[in-house]
Amino acid sequence: MTVKTRFAPSPTGKLHVGNARIALINWLFSKSQGGSFMLRLDDTDTERSKEEFAQAIKRDLLWLGLEWDELNKQSLRTIRYQKAFETLKKAGRLYPCYETPEELELKRKIQLSQSKPPLYDRAALKLTDQEKQDFEAQGIKPHWRLLLNHTTIQWDDIGRGAVSFQGEHLSDPVLFRGDGTPVYTLASVVDDDDLGITHVIRGEDHVVNTASQVQLCEALGGTVPTYGHISLLTGAQGEGLSKRDGSLSLESLRDKGIDPMAINALLAKLGSSEAIEPRATLQELIAEFDIAKFSRATPKFDPADLDAMNLKVLHVTPFAVIEPKIKALGLNGVTEEFWNFIRPNLNTLEDIELWWAVCYGEIPEIGEYYDDQEFLKAATSQLPFPPWNAETWHEWTEDVKKVTGRKGKDLYLPLRQAITAMDSGPEMAVLLPMMGYELVQKRLGGS
Repeated sequence: MTVKTRFAPSPTGKLHVGNARIALINWLFSKSQGGSFMLRLDDTDTERSKEEFAQAIKRDLLWLGLEWDELNKQSLRTIRYQKAFETLKKAGRLYPCYETPEELELKRKIQLSQSKPPLYDRAALKLTDQEKQDFEAQGIKPHWRLLLNHTTIQWDDIGRGAVSFQGEHLSDPVLFRGDGTPVYTLASVVDDDDLGITHVIRGEDHVVNTASQVQLCEALGGTVPTYGHISLLTGAQGEGLSKRDGSLSLESLRDKGIDPMAINALLAKLGSSEAIEPRATLQELIAEFDIAKFSRATPKFDPADLDAMNLKVLHVTPFAVIEPKIKALGLNGVTEEFWNFIRPNLNTLEDIELWWAVCYGEIPEIGEYYDDQEFLKAATSQLPFPPWNAETWHEWTEDVKKVTGRKGKDLYLPLRQAITAMDSGPEMAVLLPMMGYELVQKRLGGS
């Protein structure tokens, strides 16, 4: 069997880190098994689904490097869902219901007040043909529910182990809305079977849905996929993540300068028994992936952990991997030597633009940082002529020390400030020959 997974977001908002984790786990699982990955846009909710969100989802996934092998949209498969409707109706597994949302909510509240589970009472099954005609005459269009068999539903879950439900403890799920459009439960099952999905890996909040979907798949004569439910990601304080909270959206993290591999490296291990370590490529994560190592505990996402991982990833990423991203910033002259030298000093990739300017471009006037011009003149007078090497900085500062009497921080810091406009940074012994005699002399105020 060739493994095939899917990520099936609704284009009703922007992806956040919780969504990204589900997408990443599906992608890594399929790739680790030599399989394929499908992006399916579950856009049957025509009122809330927006093309702008669909495009944003694609952009975010590609930014993470999670390219899909196949793309599908549920809005293009309405004829297939109608066939499923006819199949279920003919088999006596689909029945019309006429309750309004308000009536259903009232029933739910009454059941809860009586300490009963809020299950649909199947009142619609007792309606006579005349009563149904009366509802229709009033312009009330029915929604349609699956008639669940009150038998044991069980499956071997790759995330939770053996799972079992009793059909009588479940509500008959709505499969079609009053306007005839299918809901998630129906469309998802039909698509998973038609499109050859072998493994459905999703959040644990879908476990009850899965019980109904197993019966639905069997009622349609399909093949039940292997299910896997994993713990949902929460915020640092245990709060749920929402598409409406933009602070943890992939778009906001991208704008902040977070490297996508920092997100991948963190989310690929968060909630598992494996150590979370920086990785420069998705290939490394594929080689290490093992879904069996994810635990039932609720993983928490702390932005501070992502910031720390971002630093670690930048500091281990080889030049061959980072070069395209550097060129995308408009820096075409960056060499492997420069990258290896400067990456320990980066907080985000965009910081490389600053250090490129320090080494080869324009920086603020030194007067903003240091105003002892006599010292700078003395230092300039001792500046050795090229060629320069790793010993030049030591030799030069020794000479400046002799003519000025300065030492320690009073000697080194003003020179660093004058040359780089920075209080800290890479080793000056390496930085000096990289910048060259003419630029250093200019920064010191020489002609």
